[in-house]
Amino acid sequence: MIGGLIFGVGFGLLGYCPGTVAGAIGNGYLDALLGGAVGMLIGAGLFAALYPKLAAGILRKGDFGTLTLPELFRVHAWVLVAPVAVALVLLLWIIERAGL
Repeated sequence: MIGGLIFGVGFGLLGYCPGTVAGAIGNGYLDALLGGAVGMLIGAGLFAALYPKLAAGILRKGDFGTLTLPELFRVHAWVLVAPVAVALVLLLWIIERAGL
């Protein structure tokens, strides 16, 4: 949660997600370079430095293993994949027809 909050504050202040920071830097936006790239490097460095302590403690608190939705619902994977794929194609078709 703490990482998500920090990410959200940075996203809100700069208006860039990590992917668009790279594009903005390429366009020469100084705020993306100083705020975005430097902030991401500092955040990644802090996480790497704190990882050994975090891995032994708080990062283990939500470890539910490799449980997938088909395993959770006890159905074959295609029972979920097929309807989701059809729904996605239908949604994209509706968006295309609406001109959005």
